[in-house]
Parts: sequence; C-alpha cells; structure tokens
Amino acid sequence: MGLVEDVLAKQDALLANIKQNLPELEKLLEEVSGHWAYEDKVYRFYSQSDRTFRIQKMTQQIYSSLEDISPLESKEIPNELFNNIMKLGVTGEEFTLEHNEKWEQTCRPFLEAFFHAKYFLEMAVKYGKKYEKPPKRAHSGWAALLSFYNIW
Repeated sequence: MGLVEDVLAKQDALLANIKQNLPELEKLLEEVSGHWAYEDKVYRFYSQSDRTFRIQKMTQQIYSSLEDISPLESKEIPNELFNNIMKLGVTGEEFTLEHNEKWEQTCRPFLEAFFHAKYFLEMAVKYGKKYEKPPKRAHSGWAALLSFYNIW
C-alpha cells in the first residue's frame, strides 16, 4: 500500500471508529459540557476551590475516548503538542494548602488540558454526525482531527 492509500485508509478508519463509538462520545460530550463539569470547574478555578483538581479526571476520560477512536494500530495519541498539554494538565496531583500560594501556575494547566481535549471530542462528534465518508476538502475541525492523529 502506498502512502496516499495508507492515509486514506486511516481517514476511513477514523471516521468508522467515530461512528461506531458515536453514542458514547455524545454522552461524554454532554457530561463534560454540563453544569457540574464545564461550568462548575471553570468557576472553581476562579474561586480558587480545591474542586478544580477534579477536572483532571474528566480530561483523562476524554483522552481515553480519543485513544479509543484512534485509527492507529497503537491507539496512542501521536500529537506532540497535545501530549505536552496533557502532561502539564493531567498530573493526578491532589490539592494541598501549598497550592494556594501558586494557584494559577498549578491549576491553569488543568483547564487548558480540559479545553483542548474537549475541543477534539467536540470535533469527533460534529464530524462523525456530518460525514458519511471522509471529505476530499476538509473543514477545519476535521482537518484538526487528522492532524491530531497525524494522518494527513
């Protein structure tokens, strides 16, 4: 199989994986977009609440779902930029009083990781519903997914 054929096969596989997992992806997107996730955890950051740390678990759930739909054999997310954001934003760190002294430095990466992960989940849901087959001319969100999985 040539390079072009390999890329097209991976694009087909990505869309098929999204469609196969669409009900679970939609449910997760609804959960992480809801009051107790998105709205509350951003508020908790600005009120300097220890509950901000809980956003890491939601981000990890999204990350796992994005791995599940990967068209790559390894199922890993190959995008270095995204993985660097995740390393800073999903540390598993739990709140201690010392975090109050460096609140922004500690917690802002949690929100950044969440926002990036949520974006890719949103794009997977949007284009999983929109496309029956991968397009020849991709919208920005679909192109972002292709870049995310390094298949373009």
